[in-house]
Amino acid sequence: MIRFLQTPGPVKKVILSGILLVFCGAMVITLIPGGLGSNIGFGGPEKGVVATVSGEPITSLEVQKQARNMLKRQFPRGSEQAAMLLPFFASQAAETLISEKAILVEAANLGLRVSDDELKDELQHGRYAATFFPGGKFIGQDAYENLLQQNDVTVPVFEQSVKDEILYGKLRNLIAGSALVTDAEIRQEFQQRNAKVKFDYAVLSKDDIQKGLHPSDAELKAFYESHKAAYNNSVPEKRKVRYAVVDTTKIQAQTAVSRDELQAYYDQHRDEYRMPEQVNVRQILLKTPLPGPDGKVDPKGIEATRKKAEDVLKQLKAGAKFEDMAKKYSEDPSAKNGGSAGWVKRGGFPNPDVDKAVFSLAKGATSDLINAGYAFVILHIDDKQEAHLKTVDEVKDQIEPILKQQKAARVADAQASALLAQARTAGIEKAAADKGLQVVNTDFVGRTDSLPGIGNSPSFTDAVFNAAEKAPPDQVQLPTGYAVFEVAAIKPPATPTFEEIRSRVETEFKNERTATLLSQKTQELSDRAKAGHDLKKAAKELGAAVKTSDLVLPDGQVPEVGSMAGGASVAFTLKPGEISGPIESGNNGIVLSVLEKQQPTDQDFAAKKDQIRDSLLQAKQGQLFGLFVTNLREQMEKSGKIKINQEELKALTKSQSEEGE
Repeated sequence: MIRFLQTPGPVKKVILSGILLVFCGAMVITLIPGGLGSNIGFGGPEKGVVATVSGEPITSLEVQKQARNMLKRQFPRGSEQAAMLLPFFASQAAETLISEKAILVEAANLGLRVSDDELKDELQHGRYAATFFPGGKFIGQDAYENLLQQNDVTVPVFEQSVKDEILYGKLRNLIAGSALVTDAEIRQEFQQRNAKVKFDYAVLSKDDIQKGLHPSDAELKAFYESHKAAYNNSVPEKRKVRYAVVDTTKIQAQTAVSRDELQAYYDQHRDEYRMPEQVNVRQILLKTPLPGPDGKVDPKGIEATRKKAEDVLKQLKAGAKFEDMAKKYSEDPSAKNGGSAGWVKRGGFPNPDVDKAVFSLAKGATSDLINAGYAFVILHIDDKQEAHLKTVDEVKDQIEPILKQQKAARVADAQASALLAQARTAGIEKAAADKGLQVVNTDFVGRTDSLPGIGNSPSFTDAVFNAAEKAPPDQVQLPTGYAVFEVAAIKPPATPTFEEIRSRVETEFKNERTATLLSQKTQELSDRAKAGHDLKKAAKELGAAVKTSDLVLPDGQVPEVGSMAGGASVAFTLKPGEISGPIESGNNGIVLSVLEKQQPTDQDFAAKKDQIRDSLLQAKQGQLFGLFVTNLREQMEKSGKIKINQEELKALTKSQSEEGE
């Protein structure tokens, strides 16, 4: 499909995998109707299919892949906590895929199509141009296919996704094209964004109020009784547990690996130790000018870059250090590391001709000037490595820990099974003693307590708190081995007495009382200030500090008031001399009195008019298309063109905690 394009490409280009997240990442629909609540009628989607849109299936595998992509974009580093959000992302992914499919079906029904020529134009001049056409030149068919393959995308799938993206854009433009913005709306928005206000403001602080609170025991006891329902069973269940640990790490430290075992593992995994041909390369990269609006590149700019690059090469041949010249002249991110691009395998360069040239250089050699299309490049080979198979002695230190871990795991599993069997007949104490293991007898412990030899282990805690009191010993796997345990006693959840939680009651009493008093005092401050038309006098009577703001915009910040987009936005609706009602701002109560309002000038309006028009138009277009998508989904669901498999969806969006129930 892409073979009509020209061939030369860059020497080395850092390709961000994110740019190749195909249509699923480019068309996330946020304005979606009220969720996946459709019922399945007769003949609904089959098992493994989450939904059908006009008969086209959306499979569970598609939803799972989309959900993982969404999770990865949101949490690129990943974490256990992030992984727990996968069911939520699965729900969002299903919504997105259904809406995308509905939009594409509707676009086709309206007679919209995407030609191969439109696809070619998008790849050459759209958002993929910098990846596939650096400097206006195609990277080559092989590099194009390899790049997609590296990102787990086939050429047909990728090109169809780009066509879908273009089709989506056509429908959006068709629907949103009717959006209009009037001059009156632009003027109103301009005034709202650019008016400034200056005001006095009185501040009452929660901290100051709380310092004056000294509740009596009678007040605290009354508070405790009135809130007793909140304290019921607030002392969590605790349990006494007896356990012995089979520690895999200790077994591993005593485990030996024979030469025969090393050789056998090596023979089975020989392919893992094949080293490809590769070079350790440095580069100096000088970028050529980008194409202008007419798509042409200034030849004078190219020639100027060439001369600069030739001068750098001349200095290198005269004895200049490559890394010093890279730091000084290179326009690649590797410049800060002396131009080092690290080890690169054969085939690692997008342009096959450059790849061949690089691997023809000897260790320590520097290339001539290379025209990479988007830049002139000079390469230096720090080191070379021929393709070879590492010997067993070379990889012994890699293999030995693996074999020790495997052997220790088998021994630990056998020991734990034997320990459990004996513990169930003779008791944990005797079984552990026979095997030289220590038994730990705890006092009453909670779910979050750290235990000797185990630490904080959710798996152990869950097993202990799900076991019956004095039930036969049981076994649970730990990150470092196994534990055989039994529950000796259970202390059920309890309601604490007032004396046991007096300090907690006092804190909660003060917090509640402070919030009430702050609200009352702020209201009183506003009432007094309005009655006397004097904020400063009212503030002095109530012990509130008065401060004065600068002239501030609607998106500005004022100390102790916070964002002007919050409750303080009322200042922009008041006239000079008017006093606000009570405003809550975090831990403060605020009352303000407007001193001055400053309207923006006509000059400012003329300068910002087009920008505001564009932003309002984009917002209206988004709202219009969002409404269209909402109505489309509702109509297709009512007519049965969208059918949702609730059982399949429920299985995908079920959390781990739900699965364990």
